[in-house]
Amino acid sequence: MGTRSRWSAGAGAVTAGTVALTAVLAGCGGNGGGSSNPSGSGRKTATSAAQAVTPSPTKSYALSKAPQTIPSVRAFTPARGPGWRPAGGRVVIGDARLADEGRLIAGELKLKYAGKVKAGAGDVELALGGSGGPESYTMTVRGGRVRIVGPGDAGVFYGTRTLKQEVHGGALAPEGVVRDAPAKPQRGFMIDIARKHFTAGWIEDRIREIGDLKFNQLGLHFSDDQAFRIQSDSHPEIVSPEHLTKAQVREIVSLAAQRHIAVVPEIDSPGHLGAVIAAHPSLQLRNASGVPTRGAVDISNPQSAKIVDDLLREYAPLFPGAFWHLGGDEYQALTVKNPEASFPQLAAAARKKYGASATVEDLATGWLNDRAATMKPFNRSLKAWNDGFFRGGSVQADKSLEVAYWTGKEIGARPPEEYLSAGRRLTNYNDEYLYYVLGQPNAFFYPTGRRIYESWTPLVVRGTTPVPAKYDSQILGGTFAVWCDLANSQTPAQVAAGIRMPLRATIQKLWDPDKPPLTWTQFVALAGRLGS
Repeated sequence: MGTRSRWSAGAGAVTAGTVALTAVLAGCGGNGGGSSNPSGSGRKTATSAAQAVTPSPTKSYALSKAPQTIPSVRAFTPARGPGWRPAGGRVVIGDARLADEGRLIAGELKLKYAGKVKAGAGDVELALGGSGGPESYTMTVRGGRVRIVGPGDAGVFYGTRTLKQEVHGGALAPEGVVRDAPAKPQRGFMIDIARKHFTAGWIEDRIREIGDLKFNQLGLHFSDDQAFRIQSDSHPEIVSPEHLTKAQVREIVSLAAQRHIAVVPEIDSPGHLGAVIAAHPSLQLRNASGVPTRGAVDISNPQSAKIVDDLLREYAPLFPGAFWHLGGDEYQALTVKNPEASFPQLAAAARKKYGASATVEDLATGWLNDRAATMKPFNRSLKAWNDGFFRGGSVQADKSLEVAYWTGKEIGARPPEEYLSAGRRLTNYNDEYLYYVLGQPNAFFYPTGRRIYESWTPLVVRGTTPVPAKYDSQILGGTFAVWCDLANSQTPAQVAAGIRMPLRATIQKLWDPDKPPLTWTQFVALAGRLGS
């Protein structure tokens, strides 16, 4: 994208004889479906203490309190017992597929990794099983040991993240049962590495950070007008001096996969291709007077499609994850009053390809569909920015394209309800809350974690007003994005510090969009205690 013109702790403290808050987390989202419904209705359900798991009758221990974590766990059944802390136990697994998760948590808690053996006193056991979505898990602390079980390895991994936070700084994992699952299947963080170079080490630090917070996507916007930031073998001439090598990208992708994070690459087109144009000036779009259009390729020129398709095919194997972002926003030919008059070559190409009534918007939609066709053999779920979808016209955007909704300020931008009522699925990039734009140009302001925490939910797609709740299942999640429009306004260290609390607020609301159990002041204090 270009220069932008623009969740009491857990179930609460419970004492003997009071009502306990419990829930059965029956499902959660995967990597691309609709929102999860952890208790059938998406809400915690209250039952009497007699209906809940009966605490141990021993009087030696007080009834436990829900753990405090970021994001907060969605349901906790308290119990009486000593709890658990890492002190000489082991990490054991019930399935070889959990070896990576086992080794990671063992190293973090300074425990011995024992592999696939029977669990004993003091151990942490990881296992596959149970019902629910692939990102759900149940963690039981009982009898001096911990058991984390989930239907998929991602859920088990998230259980280890909860455990890691519970025992941080020598604290105790409380006796009882956590049942947890995310409300939304897509929980993303995006970095504009095109306008500002970030080292592989900086990116890897962010992967570790967001992995511990249960994010599951990392977007990399690596091509724009200012630079092209990843090594290319098919077109080395377009690559900027400061860039990531393919070996570094493979390490980034591998680390992300270990943390159950899909890397979502973006080569934006047909706008934001200035770095490509710098090496191939003949591809630049010019108006009827011969004036060049910044960052835009001439989509009537077959060579423009060829170079972009070369790059898509080259990078698809480098990024083997489930998602790909095609861009599609801010094509400058569509920002003028009369695109057909200003760019007659585009108007002629539209009529030739799509019929006499076709427009430049149709040609741009056809471009987006053609890029989707290029990616079809790679079996990716494809995203495109909302202002790359147009109302009416002779050509409609591919129905499989997911709308990445970022703004209502662009020319021709439509309300999110228009996409949702047509049955499209959408991810929330609301620039009112989720855009961290370096230098704060064009009326942007650095977003505060407090505002996200107290005011935003995934239903707030545009501005500050939520869309109707009936569309919740079509909103797949959200992404907090860093854009580097004025790249030198902050150092990478300042960016990391600036996004720390907004990231935590965002994941809280993506994991559970209900009113958070802590006040903002309590939430900030918790983040400080966790060292996260």
